[in-house]
Amino acid sequence: MIHLRREVALFAIGGVLGLCVDAGIAQALVGLAGWNVYTARVVSFLSAATVTWWWNRTHTFAHRDSGRGRHAEWLHWMGLMALGAVVNNGVYVLAFRAFPGLHAWPAVAVAAGSAAGSIANFALARAVLFRAPKSSS
Repeated sequence: MIHLRREVALFAIGGVLGLCVDAGIAQALVGLAGWNVYTARVVSFLSAATVTWWWNRTHTFAHRDSGRGRHAEWLHWMGLMALGAVVNNGVYVLAFRAFPGLHAWPAVAVAAGSAAGSIANFALARAVLFRAPKSSS
């Protein structure tokens, strides 16, 4: 139970880091570069997912093993996070439909989507990718 609480807390920290990367990039690409909110989100999401993979492999699940090399682990992480991204991006799109004024502030929609997808992402990361304890050899 102690490990689970620690993992949840560290996953949340990684999520906040990812949210900052995601929202910051989306906001910059839309506000400063004039990108479309949906195109900007592709870049911001991929960047944030990479940051959260690094954080979670280094901190949250440091005592667990994926059984994969770094590149394969990153690809598996991205695949799993794509499932969470369905929820995340669904809320992102719904936020724009419900509140058209958010097009000027995509960071708000990013935050809503991130919150919705975080539970699925934690469960997938812990149960599927980082499910085995690290061996001491």
